[in-house]
Amino acid sequence: MRIQKNKALPALVIALAAAGIWWASKPAPTKLTTPTAIPVRVVAVSEKDVPRYTSGIGSVLSLHSVVVRPQVDGILTKILVKEGQLVKAGDLLATIDDRSIRASLDQARAQLGESQAQLQVALVNLKRYKLLSVDDGVSKQTYDQQQALVNQLKATAQGNQASIDAAQVQLSYTQIRSPVTGRVGIRTVDEGNFLRMTDTTGLFTVTQIDPIAVEFSLPQQMLPTLQGLINDPQHAQVKAYIGADTDGETGNLLGEGHLTLIDNQINANTGTIRAKAEFDNASQKLWPGLLVTVKIQTALDKDALVVPPTVVQRGLDQHFAYRVNGDKVEAVQVQMVYQGSGQDIIKGVKAGDVLVTDGQSRLKPGSTVQVMSEPPQVVQAEPKP
Repeated sequence: MRIQKNKALPALVIALAAAGIWWASKPAPTKLTTPTAIPVRVVAVSEKDVPRYTSGIGSVLSLHSVVVRPQVDGILTKILVKEGQLVKAGDLLATIDDRSIRASLDQARAQLGESQAQLQVALVNLKRYKLLSVDDGVSKQTYDQQQALVNQLKATAQGNQASIDAAQVQLSYTQIRSPVTGRVGIRTVDEGNFLRMTDTTGLFTVTQIDPIAVEFSLPQQMLPTLQGLINDPQHAQVKAYIGADTDGETGNLLGEGHLTLIDNQINANTGTIRAKAEFDNASQKLWPGLLVTVKIQTALDKDALVVPPTVVQRGLDQHFAYRVNGDKVEAVQVQMVYQGSGQDIIKGVKAGDVLVTDGQSRLKPGSTVQVMSEPPQVVQAEPKP
């Protein structure tokens, strides 16, 4: 037993020596350095006047669209306009064969001349009978009969004049004139066709293009706002876009107009109310039947505090933003006044305050930050010829 204990002693010495060597060569613990700054992008709170908008989907409508139909039967002798041509109210569009109506007019004029000649003779005789009746040269009955003849001939002349007026009206219908200023549509008949008043298709349509209207629907909750806008002498501004979403920020602006009409009832099935706006359309970008997105300016916030939408963060029960103070950030409670598609109006900060707009996910109050500049713009090289 004494021999085994002596053999174990050298092994223990070797183990202790190895442990001492390891402890002596162990690297010293690294001391904690200052926290690494979190990169963020910031924006300064700006103060400006901001208009508020509401959006909806609408359809472009012509203020006047007329189907040109004949008012007398006859052969279409001439068409004086082309398809797609712009015409003014009163312009001659087409003519119908008028020979029969002119003959009726000449006949009515001849009958009027005959009646007027007979009336002239009757008046001379009436005057003579009146003088003779003073001395009982003619009987009272003869004088009364002559007076009745004069009245009859006057009525006949009036009837003849009415026939002339009617024939002249019929004659005017042989010249088809534009009732409105607008654009001629696709023609449905050609010269030489026999037209009837009972034809439903007509010759073509004339549709007013400038000015033009847009009819759209908004939620019924917007009724008080619309009523205030319609009574405003300044007229609420309405913008029409194509290819835009309901925010109206994307797509092409087709025109700017003003609110003109609110419908007299709310649609109980959809809970919406219809409204109409009128647009000047000299460039003819708005076309009847076109679906557009409309934006209506409902208010104007004076000296509003404006920030990009990415600044405001949503907490458990409130909104907040990170404000940069030196090289650190602090959480500031803010109130969301208005959310637009490209900017928000808030309260709780001051104009000029620097707020974090990107990188909030790594932040907490008191975090050290490093403000990054805007990313450089990518310049595309021109292709070599």
